[in-house]
Amino acid sequence: MTNFISVQLKKASEVDLAKPLCKFIQQSYPGAEAQAEHCRAAEELSRLRKSALGRPLDKHESALETLLRYYDQLCSIEPKFPFSENQVCVTFTWKDAFDKGSLFGGSAKLALASLGYEKTCVLFNCGALASQIAAEQNLDNDEGLKAAAKHYQFASGAFQHIKDTVLSALNREPTVDISPDTVGTLSLIMLAQAQEVFFLKATRDKMKDAIIAKLANQAADYYGDAYKQCQYKDTLPKEVFPVLAAKHCIMQANAEYHQSILAKQQKKFGEEIGRLQHAADLVKTVASRYDEYINVKDLVDKINRALAAAKKDNDFIYHDRVPDLKDLEPIGKASLVKSTPVVVPLSQKFTDLFEKMVPLQVQQSVSVYNQRKADLVNRSIAQMREATNLANGVLASLNLPAAIEDVSGDTVPQSILNKSKSVIEQGGIQTVDQLIKDLPELLQRNKEILDESLRLLDEEEATDNDLRTKFKERWQRTPSNELYKPLRAEGANYHNILNKAMQADGQVKERYQTHRDTIALLCKPEAELNAAIPSANPAKTLQGNEVVNVLRTLLASLDEVKKEREQLENDLKSVNFDMTSKFLTALAQDGAINEEAISVTELDRIYGSYTQKVQESLKKQEELLKNIQNAHQDFSKMKHSNNESNLREEVLKNLAVANDNFVELVANLKEGTKFYNELTEILLKFQNKCSDIIFARKTERDELLKDLQQSIAREPSAPSIPLPTYQTTPAAGSKPAASPAPTPAPRTMVGTKPQPPARPPPPVISAASSSSSALAPSGAPAAPAAVPAPTPGASAPAASTAPSQAQGPPYPTYPGYPGYCQMPMPMGYNPYMYGQYNLPYAPSPVYQTPGQPPYPPPQQPGYPFPQQPYYQQ
Repeated sequence: MTNFISVQLKKASEVDLAKPLCKFIQQSYPGAEAQAEHCRAAEELSRLRKSALGRPLDKHESALETLLRYYDQLCSIEPKFPFSENQVCVTFTWKDAFDKGSLFGGSAKLALASLGYEKTCVLFNCGALASQIAAEQNLDNDEGLKAAAKHYQFASGAFQHIKDTVLSALNREPTVDISPDTVGTLSLIMLAQAQEVFFLKATRDKMKDAIIAKLANQAADYYGDAYKQCQYKDTLPKEVFPVLAAKHCIMQANAEYHQSILAKQQKKFGEEIGRLQHAADLVKTVASRYDEYINVKDLVDKINRALAAAKKDNDFIYHDRVPDLKDLEPIGKASLVKSTPVVVPLSQKFTDLFEKMVPLQVQQSVSVYNQRKADLVNRSIAQMREATNLANGVLASLNLPAAIEDVSGDTVPQSILNKSKSVIEQGGIQTVDQLIKDLPELLQRNKEILDESLRLLDEEEATDNDLRTKFKERWQRTPSNELYKPLRAEGANYHNILNKAMQADGQVKERYQTHRDTIALLCKPEAELNAAIPSANPAKTLQGNEVVNVLRTLLASLDEVKKEREQLENDLKSVNFDMTSKFLTALAQDGAINEEAISVTELDRIYGSYTQKVQESLKKQEELLKNIQNAHQDFSKMKHSNNESNLREEVLKNLAVANDNFVELVANLKEGTKFYNELTEILLKFQNKCSDIIFARKTERDELLKDLQQSIAREPSAPSIPLPTYQTTPAAGSKPAASPAPTPAPRTMVGTKPQPPARPPPPVISAASSSSSALAPSGAPAAPAAVPAPTPGASAPAASTAPSQAQGPPYPTYPGYPGYCQMPMPMGYNPYMYGQYNLPYAPSPVYQTPGQPPYPPPQQPGYPFPQQPYYQQ
């Protein structure tokens, strides 16, 4: 009697997890050691998936443990890797567990780039395997009973969890096996079977009949609810329905049997007989209708013996009135089972392969913090450099320090010689020319990478749009134009960056052309430089003058400020603080990260003293420049001025400005070169990201095209054609016209196995045809069909009366069942030709017997089922 339902496993397609995960790790995590460790973990995860899904699993605890470990690992990596169609794109393909496929197409399957989908399917397999392990237990001992009850309750919890989460995890319509209706029914079936196990244990332990009756009645209630949920839905295999109906009757019969024993103990002999009669009717229904699924012979014998004995005693001794069934008190219920909630980790042996990898939320917070830090540091450095350039410009406009060094009027001031030496050591004008020459090549390289990346997106999007236009609502996947929005926004950002860089390059080149001649003059030897500077009459001796000494002191102080500023800039760049621990602590304590508040507080603590020093340096320079300008006014009044001295001073000023421009141009050009090289790496990553998602989309597209081809092949090739009126059932007593075509063999009907009545001539029903209804319960009510009136003199089958208890499930329409008429494929059938219903119907000669008419012949009189067209295969 203990015939339990187990669930088939879903089958997964092979997926290489290591490659996309390693690529993301290499892009996101600095440090060779960390990358190598995380990549090894990714490879181990890929092997774990292959072990859990890539081979047939034994119905054993160790196989279930492997599945649970993989599920726990998926839950662990979910917050650490951005699995999506436009980031870490891994397409998981799973087949429907209950779809057996068809002649022209494989079984239904679904491919999604969603880790939630993978988790859902793995958890389904965990529940399915647990149901199989439970069904294999030996229920003759306590260990087997306990293990079965535990696994059934776990399976129920797994299916219930899928029911609660599948729609949010997939964000689209799932396959039938993991739809909320299906897994909800499976969860209830597993719960009913766990309750039945407790009933068996209570019976084995010879507990009180009142308790056993309540346990059995609760199990019957669970089975009845499960049957009602799937009664009118074609979601579960058809052999499940009769088992549920039979189990409902059996557990109800057990409840009545044990309650009758309790009634006998209470001297309620009429109630005892009434309950035993009800139990006998229930098991009789099971024996007559579901005998091929469940054997209840022992239970039937036990109930019948008890009923016979009770009737005998009541007839001869007690003469108690037997109440009607409706007058019997309802039996109580006692549930000892509940769905085991899914709480990660499910495996007792789980070890996180990516334990040292921080969650994605922490990674994102650290990234935003680093951006805030870079903005703060760059802003401070920019302020200091701008102040230095301002100081250099003021000094150059005042011809300092060359003015206080140029007392002879015919030699090159020492400060100019130092500037000339520095320019020559840095390569002079040739360095600037080479740097400017390299910029267009670097720019063009970046533009080509970006254009190629966007071209790939454009091509794939155009292909997707064409297929969407062709297939219309059949093309069920995320549109490329929506999926690529983040990538196109990123590409547009890179375009803007390149445009700004081109503008900056133009400004640098323009500035260089303005000062090129003066910079070239600084690159000449001292003699040529001296000759290029106009001579002037020697000024009166100003050496030792108080004003000159004040200027020298102020200039020395300004140089000291510049040196301090350079050191402060290096200190700002060298400060480093890992915020990972801070964010991890916040995530652990609050369950969320307030990145802005934490980052602002930490940046103020770390960089507060440096920003204060920057402001002090700027204020000090402002005071020094003010004093230098005042002192220079006094110095200018003391110098003897003429045209020659003014011209000489102007040339010296230009040379000082040229030096400053040279230094700034070289720095800008080197930064530009570094920028383009770094941008190249970023754009190559962007190109790889585009290539990866396009490859994944191409794989998904090919799978979808294959599925569409198979689904089209499974569709009927032409609409159903109603039979004309002259081929309907003949009236009673009428005789069908003779047909020149042979009478096709009748379709096999599931349900009662009828014997053909006597009729001239009766069609020959083969043994194979009669035995083909092995998957359906005998005695189940057949689908309503028109029954022709028998020919006079022909014996008609006796009409069966409908049983009063536990009506069997109505059968869905399947090939070979009433109402199904399989149509032949049209000639020239092409699965890519849509709108095929508009084609003229032309049966293929392969499916039509020579000489057979296009429509079936009239019905044979007296046969209780309508004839179906038969096509040779």
